[in-house]
Amino acid sequence: MHNLQNTLYITTQHAYVHLDNNTLRVDIERETRLRVPMHHLNGIVCFGNVLVSPALMHRLADEGKHLVFLSEHGRFKARLEGPVSGNILLRQTHHRRTECPDFVLGIARALVAGKLKNSRTLLLRGAREASDAEENQTLTRLADNLAASLRATEKTSSLDALRGIEGEAARNHFSGLNLIVKPAMRDDFQLDGRTRRPPLDRFNALLSFLYSLLMNDCRSALEAVGLDPQLGFLHAVRPGRAALALDLQEEFRSVLADRLALTLINRGQLKARDFDNREGGAVMLNDQGRKAVITAWQERRQEELTHPLLEQKIPLALLPLMQARLMARTLRSEMPGYIPFQAR
Repeated sequence: MHNLQNTLYITTQHAYVHLDNNTLRVDIERETRLRVPMHHLNGIVCFGNVLVSPALMHRLADEGKHLVFLSEHGRFKARLEGPVSGNILLRQTHHRRTECPDFVLGIARALVAGKLKNSRTLLLRGAREASDAEENQTLTRLADNLAASLRATEKTSSLDALRGIEGEAARNHFSGLNLIVKPAMRDDFQLDGRTRRPPLDRFNALLSFLYSLLMNDCRSALEAVGLDPQLGFLHAVRPGRAALALDLQEEFRSVLADRLALTLINRGQLKARDFDNREGGAVMLNDQGRKAVITAWQERRQEELTHPLLEQKIPLALLPLMQARLMARTLRSEMPGYIPFQAR
């Protein structure tokens, strides 16, 4: 269990979370393990078999605090929401804007461009740090491929073509990640293509888990601003799919998730023993591994950087919220176009 940055992550199976006056209490095997004043929390994320009392659910809904249920391994299951917040006029504008093909394509191009720029920055950093000349050349070539993809996004005239460019760029990106892993760690952490449901190696299992945490932050940011997380631009709209949250997540994958995954691997903070092999070839983080990743995730989110557009220092945890606000300003025509976050 981790109570960091005002979000309580509960990973212990069979934990019971309930109210005790104005305090949240976590009991495990009928023994109280944690007490947190309710005013210290902005939300709870439960992994797997965690029981939450109805009284606590009501309290969270009344106070506009999120309650998210994920599978034991981080796959989204459900989210408790109180009354919809935000300006209904902004949501109406959001819905109208998605009916304009040129506007949709413009936003989608910006999202893909942000993703490719940040991916390229990560690969170039890996090339600079590579001790092997051949690996340096390979990473530089992959970064050049991403630069070509970036130029191609400016000329696309359809969403399908843009998605094709993004898919090819993603393959270049993931092939490069293996070369940024230190040679001594490669036997245990080798990315054999991107596999998700289920992940088929430890590296994929780690990425999937981090992407789930990132997705939750992006969805919360959009809801806080008052946008509709279901109505995206780049990702196709489907029932039950938070398409706009998936859109917003793209520019942060390299910055917040991939970079942290590489740090955890290269510093030896995660080992093979932190993963379990399941039937059918699935590989998953175990309880010990999940706790290590969540701790590192929260520490990473507390780090500060200077936002290149806002020119002010903010913790990484606020990046999705800042970009959600820029998205809202773009929808209101207060900005000529959406400007994605670009890491330095």
